[in-house]
Amino acid sequence: MAAAKKASKTKETEETKEVLNIPALELKTLMIRIVGDSPLIVHAWSEKAKKMMLEKQMKKATNGRAVRDPFREYTDALYWLSEKPENPTQEDVDNGTFGFPTVAFKACAINAGFQQGILDKKTTARGAFHIIGEFAVIEGKPQMREDMVRLGGITSPADLRYRPEFANWSTTLTIQYNTKAITAEQIANLLNVGGFANGVGEWRPEKDGQFGMFHVE
Repeated sequence: MAAAKKASKTKETEETKEVLNIPALELKTLMIRIVGDSPLIVHAWSEKAKKMMLEKQMKKATNGRAVRDPFREYTDALYWLSEKPENPTQEDVDNGTFGFPTVAFKACAINAGFQQGILDKKTTARGAFHIIGEFAVIEGKPQMREDMVRLGGITSPADLRYRPEFANWSTTLTIQYNTKAITAEQIANLLNVGGFANGVGEWRPEKDGQFGMFHVE
């Protein structure tokens, strides 16, 4: 008797493809020039300072405190956009190009907007606009300033800090923004309020100082 053959059926399935209609973002680019109303004090982390911090966290033995070089501390605290020489001179500083982190200007605008009641939520504005680039070019010439500081409070020993100061400064920010979330006028207003209320850099109004204040030109 012949064995019965078992018929096999192949079931074909049809994939249904769904088309998603995603509304396009309406992005625009805006350039805003800001002008300093009080000197800008800059303090970038030097490679030496970062190395010392890492060695301390790794509990590595150190050779003790090296002899201080105020001019080197000053040049190390600059945000160099032009190539930084291994041992900068005053001529290198005079011919150099320097910047300041763009995130500081955005944080200044958003924090001030929230504190002054212009914004309901910080998170809403954070995603509404972005300042292009990591650094904004600072127009102006730096000079070295010497300050006495107490890092641990008024009862701690005093120390000296050598940092760059731009007495007269300005910069132009390139901003990309979502027109459905915020307007160009609102961004300009946030920066203008932030420049007065919060400022940027060391000893700014947000930190009980009076430096780093600015306005929208």
